[in-house]
Amino acid sequence: MAALSKSIPHNCYEIGHTWHPSCGVSFLHITGVALEESLKIYVPLYLIAAILRKRKLDYYLHKLLPEILQSASFLTANGALYMAFFCILRKILGKFYLWSPGFGAALPASYVAILIERKSRRGLLTIYMANLATETLFRMGVARGTITTLRNGEVLLFCITAAMYMFFFRCKDGLKGFTFSALRCKHGPRHRCCKHYEDNCISYCIKGFIRMFSVGYLIQCCLRIPSAFRHLFTQPSRLLSLFYNKENFQLGAFLGSFVSIYKGTSCFLRWVRNLDDELHAIIAGFLAGVSMMFYKSTTISMYLASKLVETMYFKGIEAGKVPYFPHADSIIYSISTAICFQAAVMEVQTLRPSYWKFLLRLTKGKFAVMNRKPLDVFGTGASKHFQDFIPRLDPRYTTVTPELPIKFS
Repeated sequence: MAALSKSIPHNCYEIGHTWHPSCGVSFLHITGVALEESLKIYVPLYLIAAILRKRKLDYYLHKLLPEILQSASFLTANGALYMAFFCILRKILGKFYLWSPGFGAALPASYVAILIERKSRRGLLTIYMANLATETLFRMGVARGTITTLRNGEVLLFCITAAMYMFFFRCKDGLKGFTFSALRCKHGPRHRCCKHYEDNCISYCIKGFIRMFSVGYLIQCCLRIPSAFRHLFTQPSRLLSLFYNKENFQLGAFLGSFVSIYKGTSCFLRWVRNLDDELHAIIAGFLAGVSMMFYKSTTISMYLASKLVETMYFKGIEAGKVPYFPHADSIIYSISTAICFQAAVMEVQTLRPSYWKFLLRLTKGKFAVMNRKPLDVFGTGASKHFQDFIPRLDPRYTTVTPELPIKFS
């Protein structure tokens, strides 16, 4: 609570846009670089999606460009408006508090930005940011000693989530539109309770493993193709790593063992109990979740857990057991994004590294040149990873004498 009442008298130039003293110029600069990077992200993304979905010519002529511009505008607004509210909030408050440069500035910026994006994409963005914010809060708790980490906790979470998913999957109308193609059998029973015609239970499980191992292996190979071909002429030996990489086999083993354990356990329980029970899916799903030991991923575990909560929430709405909140996705998105921006400003060590790299890309490195040393007074270790950075500030526009004043002609 003491940290919440603390404040620093620095202005927004001294803390935020250290590269230029003007708030307006800094805002325009962030807008320009954010728009450029947003287009670089969304142009190939929408083109690939359109090709994979086999869109017709009419889509390319009339819908593709507006959709790209709308999504690019959303992402640009998220970055540019953060800069704007960062300065506005400082002018209103007259000081910086623990919450103001991160959460306070990002909350309104994110809310306005998400309203620009297409409604069909808001749900997915919300799930992603809620997942990221939850992980960030967890890391904050660990850093403060209020949360104790559990060994292989991501595996346990995945086991529980998988058990619930499999149970809902087996229930009648449990997960409408949610299917695992690798888990469905289109033929009649082999054993009285097993739903696979052509194979016995053992070959059924082995084929499932081989099929999904291949999928996982190929996915990792495809993800590594751009990196490998960039070094095709300088380091041709790196092409071998495209096929003989440990992560390729880890993802393959994860997916393959998940499917085979689930199928094998389900078959075993049918043989033992001589019946097909939906409750078998809970046991089989939980045991199948142990497969994550091959490919540990907090991101996957938390994303699926978040998606499960969302699914249960909407099923509760359909059943009339849970109230519907209008604009809930926009509110959750803005709060989640604000939490992540708070971490990016005050304690970047608690933020997922991939998201930090994304923020640096979106702002062309400007997020890293914030003056975080004065923020250390709040006790979050804001400058922990920026010890060697001292901004070149013009003393004519500062309220506090710079640490190393620079002479300006």
